[in-house]
Amino acid sequence: MNKQSTLAPHESMELHEALNFKTLCVAKSKLMQGLVFDQELKDLMQKDVEQSIQAIAQIQAIYAKAPFQTEVPQNRPTPILN
Repeated sequence: MNKQSTLAPHESMELHEALNFKTLCVAKSKLMQGLVFDQELKDLMQKDVEQSIQAIAQIQAIYAKAPFQTEVPQNRPTPILN
């Protein structure tokens, strides 16, 4: 039994929110490491970065395994910034 399930719209949105949150965690921890002088706090922030990267990889694996219910449009809008 190798059945792939599809994501419901609310599940897709929750995955998107989780991915955004973990990406923000990585960016914030990496940025703040340069401002911190306490080694123990730097180590804690580095651990947060590593765990967030693992979480991002897990979320990406879910995206790869579960196709969305709507097709991705081929005609992308014109980007605002070049």
